[in-house]
Amino acid sequence: MTTAPTDRAEPIDPDKLRMFTFLVFSKLEGAVTAGMIHLGDRLGLYAELGAIGGFLTSDELAARLGLHPRWVQEWIHNQAAARIVDVRHDADADRYTLGPEAKVVLADENHPAFAMGMFHRLPQTMNSLHVLPESFRTGLGHDYDSHGPDGAVGIERSFEPWSRHHLLATVLPAIDGLPERLAEGARVADIGCGAGGAAIRMASAFPKSQVVGYDISRFALERAADRKSRDSVPNVEFRDPRRDPLPEDASLDLVTAFDCIHDMTHPQEVMGSIRRSLKDDGTWLLVDIKALDTFEETIRKNPMASLMYGISVMSCMSSAMSVSGGAGLGTLGLPESKARRMAAEAGFTRFRRLEIEHSLNAFYEIRP
Repeated sequence: MTTAPTDRAEPIDPDKLRMFTFLVFSKLEGAVTAGMIHLGDRLGLYAELGAIGGFLTSDELAARLGLHPRWVQEWIHNQAAARIVDVRHDADADRYTLGPEAKVVLADENHPAFAMGMFHRLPQTMNSLHVLPESFRTGLGHDYDSHGPDGAVGIERSFEPWSRHHLLATVLPAIDGLPERLAEGARVADIGCGAGGAAIRMASAFPKSQVVGYDISRFALERAADRKSRDSVPNVEFRDPRRDPLPEDASLDLVTAFDCIHDMTHPQEVMGSIRRSLKDDGTWLLVDIKALDTFEETIRKNPMASLMYGISVMSCMSSAMSVSGGAGLGTLGLPESKARRMAAEAGFTRFRRLEIEHSLNAFYEIRP
């Protein structure tokens, strides 16, 4: 039974109207300031502020970078108003600096908290708004290569800082006997390898092991090949699984999948392929976004839920629905309970969540 529409308008509370309008425009403020963060990274403004180690005027900052002072002044006013850059109001001029926490997040690519990767690819992510209306009509999304080469760079910059500090020191040792097995010589596959950072890192640390990275992004594979050549790592190679698929002869000792299963069009089939590739005593290291079982629990416990659902529409879920019949898990679509069920369906019998602290990801040891 449907309810007939009524011509009688509901009364509007003026205070609630003001607060709701403020709420909506606060979202726009965030989007606009995110654009300014992208510019700060791209133009080297954060790097220069971080290198100085003290306060300076916007004119001084502009002069150091050869930029127009009026544009830098307006940019830094946005940053100070948003409380991203610290400001000191001296008698002769306003002066600006980055606090120690801001430095590592905005300017230090070697720190695990560095966060500019997502902002690097912000223009490409937002550009998807031009094509998403058609996706809503047809159901078909767009893969990661639709974001172009800078999309691959942004993903690389997002994950490299933490991986550089923790993959070898924290993650691999969390699985009993794994570093020793890799040191003796193992066959390893990194699924969704992106620009190859994790694969090259493992190959470099364990020269007796053979590591193969798999990805369907041509832009990521190009970056991985360039990096392999630059770093001179002979025991790693990179493949497109559509042309050179994962072996299905139970020959691998380790398979890793970092933040990619939820992006895949057919994740259940991929899990089955992983199972068939592994030796009976092999290991699958699954790393994926921390997710909860229900939407109610998610919005209650995850303060970044709205951001993650939005990114899913523009990126993760779009990729996962980029072919007809795509699973469409999306950014928050693989909670531990679902990962357990899907792994069991693929033929795995053991599933353990690892005790690794990470603000975004959960880590699982999965065995045949």
